[in-house]
Amino acid sequence: MSETNAGGVTRRDVLKTTGQAVAVGALAGIVIPQHVHAADNSTIQLALVGCGGRGTGAAVNALSTTSGPIKLVAMADVFEDKLRNSYEGIKGEKESQLQVTEDRKFIGFDGYKKAMDVLNKGDVVILTTPPAFRWVQFKYAIEKGLNVFMEKPIAVDGPSTRKMLALGEEAAKKNLKVGVGLMCRHCRVRGELHDRIKNGEIGDVVLLRAYRQAGPTGSAAVGKKPDGMSELMYQIRNFHGFLWASGGGFSDFLIHNIDESCWMKDAWPVEAKGAGGRHYRGDNVDQNFDTYSVEYTFADGAKLFLEGRTQGGCHQEFDSFAHGTKGSAVISTAGHIPAKSRIYKGQRMVKEDIIWAGPEKEPNPYQLEWDDLIEAIRNDKPYSEVKRGAEASLVTAMGRMAAHTGQVVTFDQMLNCEHEFAPDLEKLTLDSPAPVLADANGKYPVPQPGIQTKREY
Repeated sequence: MSETNAGGVTRRDVLKTTGQAVAVGALAGIVIPQHVHAADNSTIQLALVGCGGRGTGAAVNALSTTSGPIKLVAMADVFEDKLRNSYEGIKGEKESQLQVTEDRKFIGFDGYKKAMDVLNKGDVVILTTPPAFRWVQFKYAIEKGLNVFMEKPIAVDGPSTRKMLALGEEAAKKNLKVGVGLMCRHCRVRGELHDRIKNGEIGDVVLLRAYRQAGPTGSAAVGKKPDGMSELMYQIRNFHGFLWASGGGFSDFLIHNIDESCWMKDAWPVEAKGAGGRHYRGDNVDQNFDTYSVEYTFADGAKLFLEGRTQGGCHQEFDSFAHGTKGSAVISTAGHIPAKSRIYKGQRMVKEDIIWAGPEKEPNPYQLEWDDLIEAIRNDKPYSEVKRGAEASLVTAMGRMAAHTGQVVTFDQMLNCEHEFAPDLEKLTLDSPAPVLADANGKYPVPQPGIQTKREY
């Protein structure tokens, strides 16, 4: 079935019936025959842009939805080995739905356009490249009339946040469905906890605590560039180590704890102050700190204390807590899944004081976020997580900037900050210089709290 016929009926008009036959005689006098079946007209096509581990996982989750036929038809990355490995990984899980021919595997900075060009309006593109490229690729997806799933964070600084907020409004005007990979918001157990907190079961929330204390994580610790590799490609391959590419380890990893905590408060903090330092970087040349400690303040004076650490041999903890005037709650205490959410009658988080606990078995939120998005597409329900995703990214950057500069940073200051980490990002080619350059010793500029106070580096 073609995407748009002479009367302007798009495939989305068919999809929203979830595969049932549709009579659209009222639209330009055109009727779709009653014998057209779901297999003929409701297949959603996917394109994967960014073929790392998260992109591969997102594609498998998308292909695991059960609301109707769905297939992966195009892939793009700047690294051939990542695309190849991703293809093989998806093939091992979902071979029958993997329909990416060799001529639909695109390598290079323009690969995202070529992959999206394979799709029809109403199909879905998965954007899982380093976060810096999010606004560039989202803009093209909107132009193509595509629904979008994008990983978090969706912005890394003030200018990119403003761009994403504007693009989100544009996408909504076109009735495009957009999911953002803050999957904890789709967790059913966390959702029940949120409702219970909102209903007053722990009283007024006055304090939140969040921890992600682990060993070296992702590509946040980066050694010197090897010979024979361009600086730009080296930084993209190790994107967690560079603030322009990802917002650094802080933004890419701590955003989940921040977002789920703010969800329980039903508010974003208005300011942040923080601290951190580079203690054991050794020969690493990335821009990250080893430790971060941030105090967020909400409009009503309540606090969120956030602790981040990526040092081996130390106490490890990955959880979030809420404290109210009547009791307390575990938001999550085993990473992303299972949440193991529960409520206590006081501030002592001990077994005998539990008054509510979620079930032992929890649905996977990585799958739930895809089930929810695809269901919204098939039934043409309003669905956009862009504003919330942009604000979560901004609040995360606000805490990061507070730690990196040693200053108190407000929500509005972060939103209006003019330091754009990677200007002209949409013009990058394989031969372009990197947005941040090493010195003669192969080292990159790092934050200097109290010295560099207006920008992070």
